[in-house]
Parts: sequence; C-alpha cells; structure tokens
Amino acid sequence: MSKGILDRYQQIRPKFIFAETEVLYAGKKINLLTKIQEVVQNLSGTGLQAAILFPSRASGRNLSISDMSKSVSLSAFLRTGDARPLEFEQLPFGQPLYILYSSGTSGKPKCIVHSAGGVLVNSKKAMRLGYNITPDDIYFQYTTTGWMMWTFIMTSLSIGARLILYDGSPFQPDIQTFLKFVSDQGVTAWGTSPRFLTEIQGRGINPLDIASFEALRSLMVTGAIFTPPMFEWAQDAFGKDVHVASGCGGTDVCTGFVAGNCTLPVYSGEIQVKDLGMKIEVFDPVGNNIEHTGQPGELVCTRPHVSLPIAFWGDEHGKKLRESYFSIYPGIWRQGDFMVVNPVTKGMLILGRSDGVLNPGGVRFGSGEIYTIMEQFSVPIDDSLCIGQRRPKDEDERVLLFVKMRDGHKFTPKLDNDIKTAIKQGLSARHVPSYIFEVTDIPYTVNGKKIEIAVKQIVSGSTLQPSGTVANPESLQLYYKYRDIEGIVGSFKAKL
Repeated sequence: MSKGILDRYQQIRPKFIFAETEVLYAGKKINLLTKIQEVVQNLSGTGLQAAILFPSRASGRNLSISDMSKSVSLSAFLRTGDARPLEFEQLPFGQPLYILYSSGTSGKPKCIVHSAGGVLVNSKKAMRLGYNITPDDIYFQYTTTGWMMWTFIMTSLSIGARLILYDGSPFQPDIQTFLKFVSDQGVTAWGTSPRFLTEIQGRGINPLDIASFEALRSLMVTGAIFTPPMFEWAQDAFGKDVHVASGCGGTDVCTGFVAGNCTLPVYSGEIQVKDLGMKIEVFDPVGNNIEHTGQPGELVCTRPHVSLPIAFWGDEHGKKLRESYFSIYPGIWRQGDFMVVNPVTKGMLILGRSDGVLNPGGVRFGSGEIYTIMEQFSVPIDDSLCIGQRRPKDEDERVLLFVKMRDGHKFTPKLDNDIKTAIKQGLSARHVPSYIFEVTDIPYTVNGKKIEIAVKQIVSGSTLQPSGTVANPESLQLYYKYRDIEGIVGSFKAKL
C-alpha cells in the first residue's frame, strides 16, 4: 500500500516527514494513518527522527497513532520552536533545491537533484519570454504536487502573476463546475493535459456553453501526446483567439525542450519552437542530425543549459546519471522522446517515448501517429493504447492496439476493420496493428500519462510490481494474458 512512498524515501533517508492524516477527495474521506504507520516503521532504522502529522482535512481533528513513538502533531511540533527571527542566507546559484522523482513505472524511481538557480532561470524564461506571462496575468495549472509542473508554476510568483491553486478532483461534482471555476477566476493562462481535454470532448461538453472564458488568452497543453484532431477541437472549444500551444520537457530538467510561442503562427498539432537556450536536434540511431529531412528520430540536447540536474541522490560518481542520459550518444543528452520536425513549417511533433517506439519489420514509428488516427473513432472508443510486443521467442516485433469502448458501444469485426483501414489509408500498411483487442481499462500515471512501457514489458514476458505512480494499478493485470497471443487470437477467432 505504501510501496510508492518507500521506493522514494528509502533512497534518500529523510530525517523528518510531514504527512496528511485524512483527506477528502472526490467526495470520499480517505484515512491515511495505516499508510503513515507503515512508512514510519520502514524508515525508523534509516535515520527518521519524526513524522509530523497534519490535522484531518476532512474534520479538522488531530488524528494520531498511539503506538507510533516517532509521530507528533503539527501543533506540538510548532511549539518546540524558539521563535527566533528567520535569517536568510545567500547561497550559490547551483545550490541544491529539491529532489524530483521519475515515474518509476518500470523500475525504482530516479531521485533527481535540481539546483535553485537553474530551475528558477529556465522556468522564468519559459513563462516570461515564451508565453508572455506578466504581473497582470492569472495563471492556473491543475497538477499534483509530485509532478514537475508544481514546481514550474511557482515561478509565476517571481514574475508577480496571480497563481490559482486547486485542491480536489476536477470531476467533483462535475467537469462543468471545474470549467466554470476557471472562467470565473478570470484565468488568462491555463495549463492542462491532453487527457483532461479528451474527457471534456468525450462527454460531449462545449466549454463555451458553460462559461465565457473571456479572459483566457493561452491554453498550454503538456504531459502527453497532443494529437492534431484534439488540438483542433480545443481551438474551437475555447475560441479562435486563444493561443493553444503544446510543449515537451521533462522531470529530468524541470523545464521544456520545445514549447509554444505567443508571437508566432500555430500549426495544428505542432509544437512551435525550440525553447530559448536549448540546443535541440533530432538524431538517427548513429548520431546524425536528421531534423531537416522530415524523418523521425531521437530528441537530443547537444549543448549544456542551466537546469541540467546536479546529480541523482546517492550516485556519488555520476555513473547512473551518465548511463541514463549520455550512454547512447556520448556527451549528448538523450531525453528519450521520439520526435519529427516538419520541414516546411519547422514545427515539431512528439511521436512517443523512444523506448516505446514501434518497430515491426524494421519500420520505426511512434504510438502518437496511431493515436492521431484513433481520434476519428472518438464516438465509440473512449481510449486506446498502442504498444509493441516482442517475446524472447519472437523473431520480429508485432504491434498491438488495445481499445476501451464507451458505454453503450461494442467492439465489432466491422469496427476492427474500419480502424485498420483508417490506419492504412492515413499512414501506411506497415503501421497497421497485427491485432486489436478490447480491454476494460487503460493504465495511466497519476499525472495523466498513458503507461505504454510497462504494458509492453508485460506482454513481452516480464512480471512487474506496479509503482505508486500508477493511478489504476489493477489495470495492468488485464494485459498479462496477452503474453499467450496465439491462445488469445485463437479464442477470439472462435468467438467470431
């Protein structure tokens, strides 16, 4: 139950932890005392001095665990202070600021140490110069505190903008209430995810029927692939004068590599520019720059920048950091995203994660290309997941497409054929999945990112322990049976 927390904290051995004891989310009261107790017990032998417990967010009462000697209430902890005035110390630009954790969906999370100056300068550059956030703006980004976007949005305060925070589920009591909140607050710059926009579209909601959004001038979308059809829907849904922009960065650098720019034209589904100060190129497998060819390749950064991570926590000689980012192209940062540059517009499209690149018969392409085609089927299909399968006994990789149907719709042989035809006509015959299967759920991280790599590993023969960042860990169990693809296909054909 507490594995996700322990996977992170056992690596850094904290002396103090601050913990919520009871929260209210999506209308449900959630007691966290059992999880806290498990965490404290597992950290007690690693230097933990105290767990400071916050009062219940649901009732306001102080909750405690009688047999947990290292716990103390927030009020009791504050009374131990001597009320000395704070003294601010001038520290170096590269002073370690915080640790951000990678998702850990396919292994232990990386503990990425970032610098104070690097994060502030690069984030402020993106906000002020890229998106023109000013002291007159009202900025809102719905995010968990564990995502890099939480630290990114704090930079808006250094500009003098008003920052809106939102605690709770955006679906409670309903999406309409959430959308009205955004408009009523006069939000001028709103950061959201493709997944959330898909939820609005899928429920047949027209945002402009709910609120005017008259103050909104920028819709900044990140966190997952933003397909051209979804881009066009968002532009219509929030108004033609709104700057709809996509971007791609990472927890690894706590900034963007490619992003939007409010002064330049926007082309459907494309990311407008390389971020200022970021020497971004597209490499083929042997390290040639192919960005001007229109061919997809690895997103790489070939020059240093101010928000490179200082280190991984506990990686004294930097071995793990070098293996993670510099082992493929020596001396060059490989982010792990598969990207293509439009030779005409110079806009960029992220096609998926590099380790999730599909490679049937030697033809490499990203899952994002398939998801773009799948937007044509948004009425019957709620969601989809496209991955490659190559087990130890397989000579080549096959592409599998999983679809989750909307209520009231069924996956039929006709729909199967229509999807394959659309992919063949829109892309090529080599892009057509070997098989399409209906599933009841698609796995996501708590930050709204599809979990492709873990599913790819599962169907290819690995057994995984879901990390704490998987929002719906039980969904991963649905995919183990597809290791026996021959048996599944035989059963499927028999039913037809």
